[in-house]
Amino acid sequence: MLFKFLRIVIRFFLFIVNGNSKYMNRDRLPNDENYILVAPHRTWLDPVFMVIGARPKMFNFMAKQELFKNPFFGWLIKKLGAFPINREKPGPSTVKVPVKLLKATDKSLIMFPSGTRHSTEIKGGVAVIAKMARVRIVPCVYQGPLKFSQIFLRKRITLNFGEPIDISDIKKLDKAGIEAVSQRIEQAFQALDDEIDPSYVYHAD
Repeated sequence: MLFKFLRIVIRFFLFIVNGNSKYMNRDRLPNDENYILVAPHRTWLDPVFMVIGARPKMFNFMAKQELFKNPFFGWLIKKLGAFPINREKPGPSTVKVPVKLLKATDKSLIMFPSGTRHSTEIKGGVAVIAKMARVRIVPCVYQGPLKFSQIFLRKRITLNFGEPIDISDIKKLDKAGIEAVSQRIEQAFQALDDEIDPSYVYHAD
C-alpha cells in the first residue's frame, strides 16, 4: 500500500538527513482500537513525525479543500488517507466522514484541535467526532525544527505520546462538555511538553 511504502521511504530519508529523532512513550498507543491522534499544530512536519512515531497504525486525516485543486497532488494525498474539508464553511460532512472512517475502517484519525499553526485554542470538532465514533483521544506533542531546512542541521526532534483520553463520562457535548474535553487535551499537551523539556516555549513563525 502507498501509505506504508511512503512511510518507510520517508522514515529512511529522515534518518539519513537528521538521525536525531526520538519517540517517547510509544507504549501508550492503543494497539487494538482506532483512536484520534491529536497534537498542537506547530509545523507542517507534525503529521509526518506523528505517522512515523505511531507506526504500524495507519491514519486518515483532514486536509483543506484547496489542496485538492491540483489533480495529481489531490490524487496523491487522497491515496494517503486525506479527505477534503471546507475551513471557511464546514458542513455536516466535516464530522460525518471521519466518524464513518473511524467506525468502518482499521485506520485512526490525525487531527489538530487548534486548526492552524497560529492558534492554540482547542476547537470542539475533535470532541464531537470522538464522541460520535466512540473512540479515545491520544495526545502527543512535537518539539524540534519548525522549518524543513533545519532538519538538515541534525537538530533534535522529539515526539511524546500521552495516555489515551476517555471522554465517555461526558454525557452531553454542550458548551460545558466541550470545554471539559478541551481542558483535558490542553493539560495533556502541557504535561507532555514538560516531560520533554519543562522550559520549552513554542514560537509560531
